[in-house]
Amino acid sequence: MPKLPVLSGQELIKILRKTGFEIVRQKGSHISLRKGNYRTVVPLHNELAKGTLLSILHQCGLTKEELIELLKK
Repeated sequence: MPKLPVLSGQELIKILRKTGFEIVRQKGSHISLRKGNYRTVVPLHNELAKGTLLSILHQCGLTKEELIELLKK
């Protein structure tokens, strides 16, 4: 199983936007995104904690493998 990459909040938002997520709003240092029935909030930290990243991926319906493939594009 591949290792989870270290990403910033901005990098993760760019990846999620590639998959069709839209920015709904920003409140402070947190950005809300949605795509159909999926909704999530991404903090604009320089480095997302692994648990936070895994939780966001779960909320978005993505796997670690799909995230890694999106990083290659």
